[in-house]
Order: sequence, then structure tokens, then C-alpha cells
Amino acid sequence: MRIKLLTSILPAIAALILGGCGASKQAREVEVKNTMLFKPEILQRGSSGQALYRYVSPGFDIRRYSAVLIEPVLIAKDGELSVQEKENYQKLADNAYLYLTEALQKEIRVVREPGKDTMVLQMAIRDIDTSSRVRSITSTILPIGLAINAAKYAATGKPSAVGEITAEFRLTDAETGELLIAALDRRVGGASLQGAWDTWHGADEAMKFWARRAAYLLCQNRRGTGCVAP
Repeated sequence: MRIKLLTSILPAIAALILGGCGASKQAREVEVKNTMLFKPEILQRGSSGQALYRYVSPGFDIRRYSAVLIEPVLIAKDGELSVQEKENYQKLADNAYLYLTEALQKEIRVVREPGKDTMVLQMAIRDIDTSSRVRSITSTILPIGLAINAAKYAATGKPSAVGEITAEFRLTDAETGELLIAALDRRVGGASLQGAWDTWHGADEAMKFWARRAAYLLCQNRRGTGCVAP
């Protein structure tokens, strides 16, 4: 009986190690209030493949812009954090800035000063919930944990014991300050084996995804070729 059980679960474990699950995935909902970068009432529900909530200025054509200025990433609730939490938030913010820069400079000129035909991109991180280390390992590796994890996601949109993070994005005209795009999105950890020992791994993976997504949308809307979806 034990041999049969091992035979049945080993392929599942091997699939996790070799293929893995996504380190983060889009949540099903996010609270549209207390936004930092824009008024929440301007947002509309996004469709499949878009941020959960978004705004696009009527008539906006990104092809008229030739450069983007990326501002330092903001951290919400800065005053409410412990020293260790603040360090973790700051690391995520620094990483997010680097990920955005690395991804976007492949599609458009990234500058350090505002100017003509330049957009300004601002990102804010808020509402992080780090995962429980022990429960995360359980829901990732053990077969019974995998079943519970799948059931939890099907019911709530958030796998059990994984981190989650909400981010805001604002794109403005560098000369006029006009709001061009606003987005509010939330991602939850995908309980991948790779990040089982790092409670902040899912949040960092979310940063990478948003950066790649921004580059992909920029490529698409500028009629680029070889656009790679995240």
C-alpha cells in the first residue's frame, strides 16, 4: 500500500520540481480605496489580461512619446512598519525600480530628466501580506497540502499561506502633468517550490511580472515586433 502511495505522489512532486507553479498570480479582487497615486473613482474594472482596475485617458496614443522617466517606487504605510519590515519593503521597492528599468529600456528610451515627448511612470507598493513560512512549505510539498492549496484558490482567489501584494501605477505627461494611465492590481503568491523558503519571494516575483507586463504592453501599443508576453 505504501509503495502504491509513493508511486502515485512522486510524479506530482517531480512535476513541481521540474515544472513548478507560477510564483505569483493575479488576485480576483482588490479594494478600490485609499489609493496613493490617483483618485479611485476614475478607475474601471479591467478585463482579462489587464490590471484589476484601470483608467486610460481618452485619445491617449503612446506612440507620440519617445522616452519615459521612472520615478522612485513609493512604499505605503511607511510609518507603520517595524525596522525589519521597512527593510523588506525597501528591498522590494528597489527591486521594482530595477525591474521596471531593465524591462522598459528594451522598448523605449529611459531618461532621468523630464522633457518633451516624455512620460513619467510612478509605482506605489501597498498592502503586503507575507506568507507563513511553515504553512507555505506544507501547502507546497505535501500532497495533502497541495489539495488544500488548490481548494483554497478555487474558493477565494488566494492560495493558502502565501504572500500577496497590491500595487498602483500612474503614467503622466512629463510636460503637462496630464494623467495618461492609472492602474491598480493585486497579485498573490503561487506557492512555487522555488520560493518555499522565502516569505517575500512571491512579492518579488509580482514585481518582475508587472515590469515584464509593462514592457509587453508598451511594445504592443507602439506596434513593436517580437513582443513577449510575461
